[in-house]
Amino acid sequence: MKRAVNFTILIVTLFLIVASSQSSESSLERVKKRGYLLWGTDAEGGAPYAFPDPGNPDKLIGFEIDLAEAIGRELGVKIRYVQNAWDSLIPALERGDFDIAVNGIEITPQRLEKVIFTKPYYVYTLQTVVRLDDNRISDFNDLKGKKVGTLQGAVSHSLLQELGGVDIKVYSGVVEPYEDLALGRLDAVFLDSPIAGYYAKPNKKLKYVGTPIGEGLYGMALRKEDKELRDEIDKILMRLISTGELKKIYEKWNLWDKSQEKLYKYAKEYTGESFKEEIKSVSALSFIPALFKGALVTIGVSVASMIVAIILGLTLALMKVYMRPPFSYLASAYIEFFRGTPLLIQLYILYYGLPNIGISLNPLTAAILGLGMNYASYEAELYRAGISAIPKGQLEAGLSLGMSNFLAVRRIVLPQAIKIALPGITNDFIALFKDSSLVSIIAMVELTKSYTILAATTMKFFELGLIVAFLYFAMSYPLSLLSKRLEERLKKKKR
Repeated sequence: MKRAVNFTILIVTLFLIVASSQSSESSLERVKKRGYLLWGTDAEGGAPYAFPDPGNPDKLIGFEIDLAEAIGRELGVKIRYVQNAWDSLIPALERGDFDIAVNGIEITPQRLEKVIFTKPYYVYTLQTVVRLDDNRISDFNDLKGKKVGTLQGAVSHSLLQELGGVDIKVYSGVVEPYEDLALGRLDAVFLDSPIAGYYAKPNKKLKYVGTPIGEGLYGMALRKEDKELRDEIDKILMRLISTGELKKIYEKWNLWDKSQEKLYKYAKEYTGESFKEEIKSVSALSFIPALFKGALVTIGVSVASMIVAIILGLTLALMKVYMRPPFSYLASAYIEFFRGTPLLIQLYILYYGLPNIGISLNPLTAAILGLGMNYASYEAELYRAGISAIPKGQLEAGLSLGMSNFLAVRRIVLPQAIKIALPGITNDFIALFKDSSLVSIIAMVELTKSYTILAATTMKFFELGLIVAFLYFAMSYPLSLLSKRLEERLKKKKR
């Protein structure tokens, strides 16, 4: 026993020694000892920042990738890229998923509350883009009363909110808003100049209007305790700016403009203090009205989708059980296809794929149809199981009384089958409430989308997350109680 205790004490002591040595090791020493720098970025639609090479999808390219390689060379380490969604780069950085977050992240007061930034590496502006044949908008102020696409959590989104009177459509990617603009689903897109330059400028259907506004700075984000690594990267950035290497990178990607001529001045003077002075403490509770608005959209989309699912699901079940081929085969094929493919892909096809064959749906219609058609396959199987549970003798008895096959099914089989399927239908409705969050990919601002927008802007991921979780619970819990009650009633009737 004594030896076991001594061995345990030895292990704990060694662990504490190792932990203390690691804690005393600076972030710069840790990276150099490791031999590589973990670089967090979002390669999904990330051009011209960081995106897969069309000729070799396993390789990332972009002006920030060229910058990363230059910094890695100066540090004497390799760069390892870590994929992460743009709007959660800061929380992932704080969690320790990577050493540095870089993907066109604007230096803002809210972000400076959570992380530290290097000296700026790019001076961005914001550009308004419209369709080539649209002459209604000539500058930023003309966006009032118009439907405008932008990126969630970006400064462009904040400026549109400050302008007021704008029907803002928020996207999680940078490709989709310009596609929707070309299709006529939007009146304008307002985004950072590098994004506009890559996606809008070459598009013959689109044009720039007005002068660029809202000059700001991109910086590389690090954890607050990693000041040594930040200071070393600052030195490297200043060298890259002074030697002209950074300018060559930007010229390669057609990103060098008049704004970049101020970069050396901004980088030399930057301390972050001027941004911190603007910080205002805002309670998460103040965003409850906006979240309630998103919750109402979630309820509306979910209820409408469930109605589609019930009607279509019942039709499919009847086709599969009572109709002959090829109709029964078509119903089976529909059910297997929609159950066997992701809802996310189905939504993409409905909203972004159908315009290729001349069918353009608005976000609300696509959301309701997408959820309804997907859940119809599950509802069909619930009804089929309910129908199979009814003894065949009951249908035969109805037919012997002179009823038609249709009338016997409608009056005898379906009422009983639906009662059996009701608990499952209620459970599906609860699941649909949660799956409705997926419609955010097609610019629908429901509850989850409202959360991601507000959290990315305010950095209050935890506080707002608790409020949203409670709202989802408040919406789904009554349905859970209803499901249990229905099950109990069915059990009593069977007895």
